[in-house]
Amino acid sequence: LPMAFRDVNARRHIGLQQLSSLASTGRTLLGPMKSHKFIVDESTSQSTLICSAVRLIESLDLTTAAGQLLNEAIQAQNKEFKTGMSTLLFLVGAWSNAVVECLQQNVPVSAIVSVMSEGLSSCCERVQCLQISIHDVKKELCSNRLQPNAFKGRACQVECDSLLNPQDLLYFQKDISAPEEVIPINSHSHQGDDCNLNKCLVSPLAGFGSVASLVKPAGDRSSSAISGSGVIASSCVKQKLTHSRHFATLGKSHFPSQQASFQAPSANPCECYGLGHLAVALSHGNQTGVKLLQSIAAYQQERAECRGSSQLNTTEIVTCSLLGLPESYSCVSPGFVTLVSPEQARVIKHFEDKPLRIVLVEGDLREQYRHLGFNRPRNVRTILEYPNPQAGTTGDTWLGRMLDILVSFEVNLVLVKGNVCENLLDVCISSKILLIGSVSRDVLCAFGEVTGAQPVTYLTQLNASCVGNGARVELWQVSDGRAVDLGELVPVRINVGGIPLLTAVLTTAVASKVQLLEDQFWTLVYRLHHALNDGKVFPGGGAVELLCLSHIWALAEQPVPPASEKAGKEFPSPWLAAPAAEYKSLVLQALASGWKRYLSVVLCNMARAPSELEACALVDHHLKEAAACGSPSAYILGLFRRGDVLGGGSGPFADHSQGLRVYDNVAAKTEAWRRALDLVLLVLQTDAEIITGLRRNQLLNSPLSSEFMFL
Repeated sequence: LPMAFRDVNARRHIGLQQLSSLASTGRTLLGPMKSHKFIVDESTSQSTLICSAVRLIESLDLTTAAGQLLNEAIQAQNKEFKTGMSTLLFLVGAWSNAVVECLQQNVPVSAIVSVMSEGLSSCCERVQCLQISIHDVKKELCSNRLQPNAFKGRACQVECDSLLNPQDLLYFQKDISAPEEVIPINSHSHQGDDCNLNKCLVSPLAGFGSVASLVKPAGDRSSSAISGSGVIASSCVKQKLTHSRHFATLGKSHFPSQQASFQAPSANPCECYGLGHLAVALSHGNQTGVKLLQSIAAYQQERAECRGSSQLNTTEIVTCSLLGLPESYSCVSPGFVTLVSPEQARVIKHFEDKPLRIVLVEGDLREQYRHLGFNRPRNVRTILEYPNPQAGTTGDTWLGRMLDILVSFEVNLVLVKGNVCENLLDVCISSKILLIGSVSRDVLCAFGEVTGAQPVTYLTQLNASCVGNGARVELWQVSDGRAVDLGELVPVRINVGGIPLLTAVLTTAVASKVQLLEDQFWTLVYRLHHALNDGKVFPGGGAVELLCLSHIWALAEQPVPPASEKAGKEFPSPWLAAPAAEYKSLVLQALASGWKRYLSVVLCNMARAPSELEACALVDHHLKEAAACGSPSAYILGLFRRGDVLGGGSGPFADHSQGLRVYDNVAAKTEAWRRALDLVLLVLQTDAEIITGLRRNQLLNSPLSSEFMFL
């Protein structure tokens, strides 16, 4: 096999240069004021709008080995945290440049690896003093909410109120499938919970009538308020409200004639909106997404209190993107909202409001599908599994058997995790059976718990105990009660009483923004999810990076001790101690340069500094002030409490910075640092690139032929 060899560990390390080049494309993705990018597919001339490092890397040509390693690191960060990818991407580029500068100054690779690794570990330990518990954050945010005079201006109070007002939780879409305004927390499937069936919850989800679904567009302050505000009470005391603009029922609707029962609001409103405040602090300016998440968190928080938990359950959240509606129609809808064909939508009209029998299928619903691990007998070719002389082709036989099974069990609805055979879909439509494919496992589990349906791998496994009952299907409707016809696809809603599943319906009139809105929403969801799991957060606005920078500079300024017993203990091998100690200050300055560039670029992206040079000067000023203070962490926390980290405000709320603070996730941020440095050091320690499978002439004709040596 022909092979070629290329030395990559020269002073201009090729792999590090490739990392730096790839990472430079994500420079404008740092900070809350991100610049979007258009990704254009030349083959189809279609474009997509992105603002995340994951989508950017997926769109780049990653044919190099370094590029593939970068993609793996970002995908791993995205899979685990769903946030921190832009930080990872930028630091990979910044530290790659810093390491190349060290190589050009003849710093040994072993010294770079040892000192940088030790420096990052020291920083991760140092910043632990900045961690703030979730309890303290919620308490502080709620106290700011109740003391608007502490804000710098009335504008901040209005902004905070607009994000946290119970009226705005009407982003929660009204449910249509039950006859009363008050919905119980528990259903028959949760009878074992500590909370009894009498405990009820008032939320924008409440209000199940046969009227059309009501969605309140952003900014709509019309007088036709929807019955049931976003206030969730922790007690179970019910009151009837007859003259409240927040709890007024619609004029001539199909609700019961008697007044609906409502819970009294909690005496302390912040008991209900603790997660809502935290969602705002973690949103980094994503106001539309935070309103949706506040509605979800308020509903889940009440359910979680019954189980003694305060976590955000991401398995009970799904998204559905609708193209063709204004973004102001985005809302949270109870149940499962998905898109079906117009032919399937016509089948739904025949169901009306009757309960349906439901079947759940794990895997594909196709004739050729076999479950994972299925082994066919060797040297045997199956011609026909079930011969039937009266039938036509094999496919017709399979279609007929599947349809007979569904009809025999009187099934109306089938949710399939995988793909669905198009021919079977058409046959079921003619028989008034609704088949929906590409349904996530979490959705199947949610419907299985409340309907009693048991998932099957093949329809031939179906029996009476596997069929669930009580599901309802209807066309999804917008604020004025009209069903939405988006042309090729029609949104429908599948629901059942007691299901905890919530769908964030994301609407936009711009096709290229569909993926963007979904990415932004899930990033916000997982920020809140990880913050609750960690139980603590970092102060945002660059506070953590500023402390890292201060700490590294302090280490770099320390006098270099002679190679002694102490130096030997700091490094895994004694022979590394001498070169590491000699170059320690230089390497630590290189490590610090990565965070300094990070802070300066964030300042430039937020228009806090006209140039990166002036941004660096501002960072240097804070470093000097922190050093003069004697306690850099106390100085930085003081800046954060005043909302003045790095020269004023935190993110897009700079005009009223003291009212709304920004926080970051602990584990996601530190893990992004570690992954970035590990990738840079891994590429640094490679000394050669061996290319196999290429023709000799192809390499000889390449512009880089002089760098290869044929083996």
